Amino acid sequence: MIKVKKEGIILSKTELEFENEGVLNPAVIRVGDSVHIFYRAVQLWNQSTIGYCRLDGALNIVERWEKPFIVPEFDYESQGVEDPRIVKIDDTYYMSYTGYDGINARGALATSKDLIHFEKQGIIVPPISYAHFVYLVEAAGKVNENYYHNHKFYYQETDPEEKILLWDKNVVFFPRRINGNLVFFHRIRPGIQLVSIKEIKDLTPEFWKDYFRNFQDHIVMDPFYKHESAYIGSGCPPIETEQGWVFIYHGVEETENGLVYSACAALLDLNNPSIELARLPEALFSPEHDWELHGDVDNVCFPTGTALFGDTLFIYYGAADSYIACASLKLSDLVTELLACIKVNDNNINTTNEIMSKLLPETKEVRKEKKIPATKKIPKNQKK
Repeated sequence: MIKVKKEGIILSKTELEFENEGVLNPAVIRVGDSVHIFYRAVQLWNQSTIGYCRLDGALNIVERWEKPFIVPEFDYESQGVEDPRIVKIDDTYYMSYTGYDGINARGALATSKDLIHFEKQGIIVPPISYAHFVYLVEAAGKVNENYYHNHKFYYQETDPEEKILLWDKNVVFFPRRINGNLVFFHRIRPGIQLVSIKEIKDLTPEFWKDYFRNFQDHIVMDPFYKHESAYIGSGCPPIETEQGWVFIYHGVEETENGLVYSACAALLDLNNPSIELARLPEALFSPEHDWELHGDVDNVCFPTGTALFGDTLFIYYGAADSYIACASLKLSDLVTELLACIKVNDNNINTTNEIMSKLLPETKEVRKEKKIPATKKIPKNQKK
């Protein structure tokens, strides 16, 4: 049984201009006994930068900057640098984040050797339109019909000069190379996909074209249970254990009171993380306290980073898009619970991937039924 302890709010907004609207969704990394937190700081008009603070141990703040740590510099992030995550691979820190230009929200990357000076590497997700995405994915065959449920988002009336690209967020790297490759999650709703490359420079237009033509092969997880039925997204960098990668992600359910964001957990194969071994049938934790239920966005627990002290795993998350909070649990208990969720049939393991593959409809049939146009070019009257 997993016992989750809500440690409460550890970081709130201040009167400083760059974070006077809220703080949320932090990148977290432990170095020695210090926990470094790089958090999304929001000021008026939803302008986001990345702030910084350092903890002594898991919960005690001993340093907090009074100015932004990372600010927008380029067109692709002109309206905000948002929702960072961080890992160390070899001798390099990889900080992924969302660059928002006022129209498009896409995964970007910055790297550092010393955790102080970061060099921005630019957008690392595919720079294609939603229509082009649909066109390429159709060639992949069976794909979850919900990958087309966003068509209304992309085909609304707007300024014809606006260029809306496929929103691709929640880029989260694994904390080491796997089979010699850099591996990261990204999220095109409603599921979570996986990329494996030798180096960042390999993310070429040709790479992405081939990737989408075989899109089903790259989907790691799709929504499965009620608490994640709307969509899911990458959360914290995966945690390596002997039994597999423990992956804490967020699941979203549409309810009478609006969308509810919960922290969820799955177990992925150690050598091939595209294989999902198990996931919890219930949320790991959900909004229950006032500071999770009410804020800039109500009903949100959005996990983005962890720190492990002994067997105690501290999970840092955005609460109601207004605060940074923390929950703790025993990692061994979580692993045990996940192992109990692996389904066995006739002495063969049935992964959730295999179960989901039997439920996937034919893409073109779904589109015809739902009367979604097989558009190959973006209409000029689309908008965000």
